[in-house]
Amino acid sequence: MATYIVLTNFTDQGIRTVKDTTKRAAAVREMAKKCGIEMKDIYWTLGSHDLVVTFEAPDDATFTAFGLSLGAAGNVRTQTLRAFSTDEMTGILSKMP
Repeated sequence: MATYIVLTNFTDQGIRTVKDTTKRAAAVREMAKKCGIEMKDIYWTLGSHDLVVTFEAPDDATFTAFGLSLGAAGNVRTQTLRAFSTDEMTGILSKMP
């Protein structure tokens, strides 16, 4: 499974209904599950991002489809980072000439 770190900011729509943010997070967790994706952690944060969320998904295409669906709901804008574990990075490095 691939790991993704998603940096998230509320849209105008999302901040107007911020009192529902934990309910929306639960709905996102369920939507992810239906796509074969696991929402590992979610943190509401201070600073340049409103939330930081980690996911595990089977591949980039699956996660991209999920991310587009999430964005289409209109409550958040996201920046997605593909993350690599130490073991994954060791494998990547071993492929270098």
